[in-house]
Amino acid sequence: MKKIVLLTIAITSAALAAASAGDAKETYDKTCAKCHGPDGKGQTKMGQKLSIKDLTDAKVQEGFTDEVAFKAIKEGLKDKEGKTQMKAAEGLSDDDIKALVKQVRTLKK
Repeated sequence: MKKIVLLTIAITSAALAAASAGDAKETYDKTCAKCHGPDGKGQTKMGQKLSIKDLTDAKVQEGFTDEVAFKAIKEGLKDKEGKTQMKAAEGLSDDDIKALVKQVRTLKK
């Protein structure tokens, strides 16, 4: 009986993780791809205008922690003059944002 309960928990956890990853990809596509591009390279019209960094570049990814990425998504980014560089992602829970940060990490080549 104990093995069945543990197996059920493991299968449920795996299914939730897979669903979360799919949701994060969908969130990225809806929220981030307009500027960062579907591949994360920032080669969109808006991405080029804002000089967005290539999120597929390992050095770029090493340049920020998950906590910094979380804060940027939650609160947005401003330049030194206070001009908005990236708007905060609206309507996302903290768990959604954490999943989105993990999704961004998958873009690294």
